[in-house]
Amino acid sequence: MNGLAEQLTRQREAGLYRRRRVVSSPQQTEMVVDGRPMLTFCSNDYLGLANHPEVITALQQAANAYGVGSGAAHLINGHSSAHHALEEELAEFTNRPRALLYSTGYMANIGVVSALLGRHDWLLEDRLNHASLVDAGALSPARVKRYQHSDPESLGRQLESCGAGRKLIATDGVFSMDGDLAPLDEFHGIAQNHEAWLMVDDAHGLGVLGESGGGSLAHFGLGIDQVPILMGTLGKGFGTFGAFVAGSEELIEILIQKSRSYVYTTAMPSAVAEATRVSLRIAQQESWRRERLAQLVSRFRQAAEEMGLPLMPSNTPIQPLLTGSAEQALQWSKFLEDKGILVSAIRPPTVPEGQARLRITFSANHTERQLDRLLDALQILSLEQK
Repeated sequence: MNGLAEQLTRQREAGLYRRRRVVSSPQQTEMVVDGRPMLTFCSNDYLGLANHPEVITALQQAANAYGVGSGAAHLINGHSSAHHALEEELAEFTNRPRALLYSTGYMANIGVVSALLGRHDWLLEDRLNHASLVDAGALSPARVKRYQHSDPESLGRQLESCGAGRKLIATDGVFSMDGDLAPLDEFHGIAQNHEAWLMVDDAHGLGVLGESGGGSLAHFGLGIDQVPILMGTLGKGFGTFGAFVAGSEELIEILIQKSRSYVYTTAMPSAVAEATRVSLRIAQQESWRRERLAQLVSRFRQAAEEMGLPLMPSNTPIQPLLTGSAEQALQWSKFLEDKGILVSAIRPPTVPEGQARLRITFSANHTERQLDRLLDALQILSLEQK
C-alpha cells in the first residue's frame, strides 16, 4: 500500500509514533508490563476497583449464570436481567428517571449526537473535548461550532451566532488530558438562556468527585433540570467496562429508537453488568477511596510545586506535567521507565502542538511509599533539567 511506510517514518521522526505495551498482570498499582515489574501512574482505575475481589467474584458467578457472550444486541435477545438491573441502579445513582447501557463511551457519545441532531441543528463543543465527542460532531449532519476551552463568554457568542434549529452543548465534565473541570455552574444558565440542551461527558468525574461519587454534576450541585444529558463510563472510576447515558424517560426512549451505536451493536456481557453492580455499590459506600485520592493529589502537588515542576492546574487524579515538545515528553517518560515507573507521554494530536506532557494519574490504592518513589524520581529529573 503506497505511502504507508513513509507515513510511519514521519511519525517516528516527529516523536509521535505510538506502540502498545503487553501487560501480564491485573490492573493494580504494581504490574508486569512488557515482562518487567513496573509501578504505574497512568491508569484510569481511580478507585482501585478493577481488581477488587468482590467485583471479580461477581463476574465469575455471573459468568456461570449467564455464560460469556450476550449473543445479540439489546433489542434482539441480548438484554438480560443483569443489564436491566444495572440500568435501574445507574438511574438511581444519577438521580434520573432512566439510564441506558452502551458498549463504550465512544459509542455513547456518537449515539447521542446522531440521535438528537439533524442537518438543521447545531452542536457546540469545547475545543478540548474528548476525541469521541469531536468525532460525534464530525459524523453528525448537524452544524458544529467550537468554543474556547471552558470559556462561558465564547460559548455565549457561539450560541448567539446560531440560526434556527435545536442546539446541543457538549462538554467533558473533567477533561481527560488536563484534569480540570468545565464551568458547569455557568454553562447551565447559558444553555437555558439560549434554549439549548447541555450534555456532559463525565467519564473522568463519576466515582471520583462528589460525596458519594456523583461526579462533576454532584460537585456543582446540578441535576437533570440543569444538565438533561449525562454520559458516564464504567471502565474508569468503576473499574469494569462499558458506558451509559442517563436522563429523562423521553431521552432514553429516543435513544433506544434512533441511536445507531446502541441499536446495531452487541450488548456487553451480562457478567460485566453484574460485576459493575458490585463496583457501583462499593464506589458509593467506600468514601475513603475519594478521600485517599484527595490526599495523594494534595501531597503530590505540594511536592511538585516545591521542585518547580511545570504542573497544570488540576485537583483531580489527573495531574499533567507539561514538557512542551513530544521529544521531551518521551525522554521524561523513558527516564521514569528506566527507574521502574510507568507514566505515559501524551503527545499531539491527543493534545495541542507544544503542549506534550506526562499524564500522571493516581489510584486510591497507591501507597505513601509508592508516591515517594515517584517524587524521588521526579526530583532527580527536575535537577537534571536545571
